[in-house]
Amino acid sequence: MSHPLSPGIMLATSMQAQPGVYALLLGSGVSTGAGIPTGWGVVKNLIRRVAVLEDKDTLKQAESDPEGWWTAHHDEPLGYSTLLEALAPTPSARQAVLAEFFEPTDEERQEGIKRPSKAHLAIAELVKRGAVKVIVTTNFDRLMEQALDSVGVAPQVISRPEAVQGMKPLAHAPATVIKLHGDYLDLGSRNTPSELESYPQEWNDLVSQVLDQYGLVISGWSADWDTALVALMEAAPNRRYPLFWDQRSSRGTVAQRLLAARAGLVVPAAGADELFTELASNLDTLDKLAEPPLTTAMAVGRLKRYLPNPVHRIDLHDLVMAAVDRAGEATQAQPLLIPGLDEQGWGDLYQSHREAVMPLLHLLATGVWHDTTDEHADLWVEALQRLVDLSATQAPSGQQYRPDLWKVRLYPAILAHYVIGVAAIARRRDHLMLRVLGEVQGVSDAAHDQRLAAHQLLDPSQLPQLNELPRWNGQRLMFLASHLLRQDNRAAFDSLVPDDDLYLRLTHDWEYRLGLVQTKESGYFVFYGDSAGELQWGSRSQGVPSCETRFLDRQMHDPRWPWTDYLGGAQEQQAIQDTHRGNMRDASHQARLGLSRAH
Repeated sequence: MSHPLSPGIMLATSMQAQPGVYALLLGSGVSTGAGIPTGWGVVKNLIRRVAVLEDKDTLKQAESDPEGWWTAHHDEPLGYSTLLEALAPTPSARQAVLAEFFEPTDEERQEGIKRPSKAHLAIAELVKRGAVKVIVTTNFDRLMEQALDSVGVAPQVISRPEAVQGMKPLAHAPATVIKLHGDYLDLGSRNTPSELESYPQEWNDLVSQVLDQYGLVISGWSADWDTALVALMEAAPNRRYPLFWDQRSSRGTVAQRLLAARAGLVVPAAGADELFTELASNLDTLDKLAEPPLTTAMAVGRLKRYLPNPVHRIDLHDLVMAAVDRAGEATQAQPLLIPGLDEQGWGDLYQSHREAVMPLLHLLATGVWHDTTDEHADLWVEALQRLVDLSATQAPSGQQYRPDLWKVRLYPAILAHYVIGVAAIARRRDHLMLRVLGEVQGVSDAAHDQRLAAHQLLDPSQLPQLNELPRWNGQRLMFLASHLLRQDNRAAFDSLVPDDDLYLRLTHDWEYRLGLVQTKESGYFVFYGDSAGELQWGSRSQGVPSCETRFLDRQMHDPRWPWTDYLGGAQEQQAIQDTHRGNMRDASHQARLGLSRAH
């Protein structure tokens, strides 16, 4: 059984393949959601005011039949211009009268009323990307122009018929807004039923050109009152591009007649906001499918452009999360049972995980490094949490698995955790490292749903089979996990920390801080790396490791130092440091003893 494509998908596909061939026709329904009245609504409101002032007894008649009331009480025909001139004879007076209908008060501005709606903003993005170049509107507010201005687009705005002669050709202008009913401050605006029965010839020619040369997407326009525009649409010969009309405004008899005559399609959208936000989202999705895969250098360059620009906050999020998802998919592809796994097989597993996560490591290192105000701190925490969620998954019920193969799936998350911490320390933002260690959580193993914090779950000492990796070429080294992480993350910091000695010190500082957190969490094994090696200690009389000396020096000079509060105050911090220092010395002694026995 075949299922036809949704008109919304057809519209997005066609617009993405042929940018600029569709024009938009926007009616009052696009602006009423933003709190702007229709033009006819303004006219009725003003007639009601006139009736109150001239003859209170006829107010009900003015409300029920505005045109009839006006004809009975005034010699000139009802029109936007005659009504405004009667109420406010000078331009400044007219502007004051109309301001309450179209300009937001301070309170309305705070509530987002009479400001560009989601539809206006989504349309502006469509124009900015070149998908739409022509907008025809029956609205005479300025929300569309404001939305375009917010994304840096300066369209040519045609609001009077006499301006048509001097306009740029539609094909040559980057964007054109045609305001068929005029601008609200223009006395030439057209709003009453009689004014909408016919257009000046300039409007007829311009609208006929649009209808002939462009496809049409209609939203917020019912076709019930604008008989001149309906007539032009019925006379238009163009059938090259489909007509799309949102479901909400296309229900009337006239709209259905136009749809049938032009073989139009109804887009199942509740209104303009839904139609255009979904259309913009669909186009973004299609663009990403069409883009060639980003190299790591290209992704890092894009991240640097996005970081300082609030307009690209969503783009930044999508860029980082796409890298997370690619690494997570590769992790999930690793089986939990691999028969005959030898030393080379384990080496290949670690190598494949490193290669899959490397683009993300570059993004995290660069992002944390340059995010000096922590504006995007939530993103770095979210990225690691998502990677953990993709990696630390429970095995299906009844499925056999090897615990060591489950643990090696966490290697990409351990690398990412390390990168965020090292970059945070280098940039004096220890609070970010603490957030990551405490907030990120995941299941403890494939068979249970107990959740552990990152300082436990991503402990590097749990990495399996490190002694057997071919990369060591038979060398017997202390603290293999420390060597592994430092080597596999070095490329992510090549341009940020080119000095190898500085990079080494930063990695030791990360190990020391991780150990402090684990020591604070009583009853859990603490990770000791190269920072516990004898070469990292100060003079023998002091017995203080170099990483602790740097830690205390940073404490004296960092006004945002978070560790004392985290560790429970100065006295508790000293106790934890003393315990950690003693355990580091023991670990160093045990490691040297183990090496001597091996030799």
